Amino acid sequence: STQSQDEFKLEDLKKLEPILKNILTYNKEFPFDVQPVPLRKILAPGEEEHLEFEEDDEEGGAGAGSPDAIPTRVPGTLLPRLPSEPGMTLLTINIEKIGLKDAGQCIDPYITVSVKDLNGIDLTPVQDTPVALRKEDTYVHFNVDIEIQKHVEKLTKGAAIFFEFKHYKPKKRFTSTKCFAFMEMDEIKPGAIVIELYKKPTDFKRKKLQLLTKKPLYLHLHQTLHKE
Repeated sequence: STQSQDEFKLEDLKKLEPILKNILTYNKEFPFDVQPVPLRKILAPGEEEHLEFEEDDEEGGAGAGSPDAIPTRVPGTLLPRLPSEPGMTLLTINIEKIGLKDAGQCIDPYITVSVKDLNGIDLTPVQDTPVALRKEDTYVHFNVDIEIQKHVEKLTKGAAIFFEFKHYKPKKRFTSTKCFAFMEMDEIKPGAIVIELYKKPTDFKRKKLQLLTKKPLYLHLHQTLHKE
């Protein structure tokens, strides 16, 4: 206030100096170590494809990672089910597991789910699953429900639901898409379904698809339809 009669004295300001200095430092004594965790770079969809086209080999890359660079876990951005509408159908997809030859080596794996039209334009908000529950043999297990954020009847003709499998690469210090799968509208039906895995970069227009491998590896899903 310009009308205030109170003033800050130099002695008062000097009392603040140690506090301001300590804001930008950390003290292991208090009451635990609060040293900042190194930030992980999470790239926007499609951005990682400009950085790497090579196969997923982890050799080389001298000095890019360090033992103390602990990656932060991806928390997930799942959305709740939409309100029901008379005569309209909502779709819940349970992502059970994904089969990969090197499943056990994937760090903090998660899946990005999006619904795209034929031109690759988003029809619903993009959702990320939490990090996988566990890795066993050649499978990464998720067991997580995704609520599709549009009534099935309102999805445009030719739309598809995409599943991008992502994992953290410590030597390159960013999260990368390893492979992707998609489900088209005629595949929306109650019950279990397995869909094939394709090589990155993710082809939202579905023009140049290449299977990830000749081995029979799939994404295992279970669909539930809710109709009023």
